[in-house]
Amino acid sequence: DPNVYVPAEEPSPDNIWLGAADDIIMRKRGVEFVDGTAPGFAAILGAAPDVDTAVRIARELQEKNLYVFMASEHNGVRMAEQLVEADVQIGWTTRLVPFGPDTSATVFSIGFATRVAMAFGGIKPGEYRRILIYNKERVFAFVLALGFVTDEWYANAAGAINWGFPTIADTPIPQVLPTGICTYEHVVSNVPHDEIVSKAIEVRGLKVTVTKVPVPVSYGPAFEGERVRKADLFVEFGGNRSLAVELCRMRRMDEIQDGRIELIGPDIDQVEEGSALPLAILVEIAGRKMEEDFEPILERQIHHFINYAQGLFHMGQRDIVWLRISKAAYEHGFRLHHIGEILHARFHQDFGNILDKVQITLYTNEEDVRRILEEARQIYHARDARMEGLKDEDVDIFYSCLLCQSFAPTHVCVISPERPGLCGAYTWLDAKAMYEVNPEGPNQPVEYGEIIDELKGAWKGVNEFVRKASRGAIDGYNFYSVVDEGMIEMAARVLGVGRVDVREDGNTM
Repeated sequence: DPNVYVPAEEPSPDNIWLGAADDIIMRKRGVEFVDGTAPGFAAILGAAPDVDTAVRIARELQEKNLYVFMASEHNGVRMAEQLVEADVQIGWTTRLVPFGPDTSATVFSIGFATRVAMAFGGIKPGEYRRILIYNKERVFAFVLALGFVTDEWYANAAGAINWGFPTIADTPIPQVLPTGICTYEHVVSNVPHDEIVSKAIEVRGLKVTVTKVPVPVSYGPAFEGERVRKADLFVEFGGNRSLAVELCRMRRMDEIQDGRIELIGPDIDQVEEGSALPLAILVEIAGRKMEEDFEPILERQIHHFINYAQGLFHMGQRDIVWLRISKAAYEHGFRLHHIGEILHARFHQDFGNILDKVQITLYTNEEDVRRILEEARQIYHARDARMEGLKDEDVDIFYSCLLCQSFAPTHVCVISPERPGLCGAYTWLDAKAMYEVNPEGPNQPVEYGEIIDELKGAWKGVNEFVRKASRGAIDGYNFYSVVDEGMIEMAARVLGVGRVDVREDGNTM
């Protein structure tokens, strides 16, 4: 049946099986195996003995930033169906991917690993040895066999070994312990369910950086794509229902106390379900290497840091923030001070090289929020004004931005003083500061070199960089032209121009 799979990132209401990743999904998700966002995946065959165990295994894998590829059944039960029964969101956006109901769907996991090696490793089809070496060294994956291991399961596990992927089983099958094709053991069996994930990571030789923050919900990049629907909502901030603002400020070392988290105003357990509260998040940072130019860079990390918490949805920045907290997160004990815990932990973990102290204050009284909002808008204006007098010819270096390549693989921004990133979020000063904070990050210096067209804004060095960074998809572009090879946003040559106010909260399409 050609319609057995849903050709999308998420299941439909009447069909949960997604089948093999198409080229768009593979590019979007495959790059995460290259940049380290996703260190590997677990290919699960069968099902856990009960729903609670299935959820626990899935959450533990998510918290370690791994993708979970599910196929096959055990006694008529399938892992993906167990997660659906527990009301767990599945699909590519949550890294819990239901490939297919039969054992044959396991090939989609191996196919994904092979395509990653070819797309990002420059390996040609048929170069099986290079594909093995690439996956053994770069794609840290393994097989979890949950249930009775049939002959077909054995065959698939043996095939996975040829990609350097070991098998860990919860039943007493014969073990293959000597090191050979795999980094360590090839088959390890009879592992208890509460140890099977940690054992798999140990056997695969996977070094996972687990973000540990003191919150009562699961936490990690796997939850960034999770949505909080209206039916699941406990409380929200901003959007079009209330005021919300985020601000990061540099302070002297003696002005703040590291780890101090204060809530001024009512917490979410003091309001009714479905309520909308105003919210101001003030992050104050001090450090020997901290600079005022770093404020907007750190401020923008709030979006990602909060979104990593299961049951939270965050969108926007500055004074156009929208934050939702789900009923499930509330029932697990999540309160507003946990936002402070998240920010304190993550700023130290990710930017400890430039900061020494982080203090967070959250306001939910409208009077306080309005006061912070007015202060923030003056600061935003001052930041923006710093760019107004700076011209492209005043600098020797532009900066690249490749952040959007995670979902638009050929998209490239080159940021100059007069040409910010197409998202509107990154200016030249922001990119310069980000490069100083993270020299290996997505913002790299670009020497623009010889000028090709002064009127349209074309440089030889820029075009050479764009051609290379887009893998040949874009030959170059003009900075100052809309209609003649203008800077392309995500989709090439749409041949349309749109303009909308950044604060517009209605439908703009």
